[in-house]
Amino acid sequence: MSYFYVAVGGFLGAISRYYLSTYFNRKSQGMLPFGTLFVNIVGSFLLGLLFGIAGGTNNYLLFGTGFMGAFTTFSTFMVEVLTINEGKLLGKGFFYILLSVVIGLFFAFIGYSISDG
Repeated sequence: MSYFYVAVGGFLGAISRYYLSTYFNRKSQGMLPFGTLFVNIVGSFLLGLLFGIAGGTNNYLLFGTGFMGAFTTFSTFMVEVLTINEGKLLGKGFFYILLSVVIGLFFAFIGYSISDG
């Protein structure tokens, strides 16, 4: 049954990520890939919140491992950094990494903090 929870969460997370990241990336053409940044920050916040709540194994499998695992996207983030740096925009690539990590950690902390964790 654990695989079912992860699969359902993963399906919903992947579709949500595709929709949101495509929408925001289209809006920010030529700038940073804000779609990926947005889903990773929202995912960091929600996973921090979920971690603090710790609502049982099945809930964590569905929402944490499944949904958040598919919703957030480290691999896409890495490819986008490589793409930015390929264009000889090292400052922009470094800024994107710094922005993603700092804001992601901040929102994970905020999510965890408001969960009474």
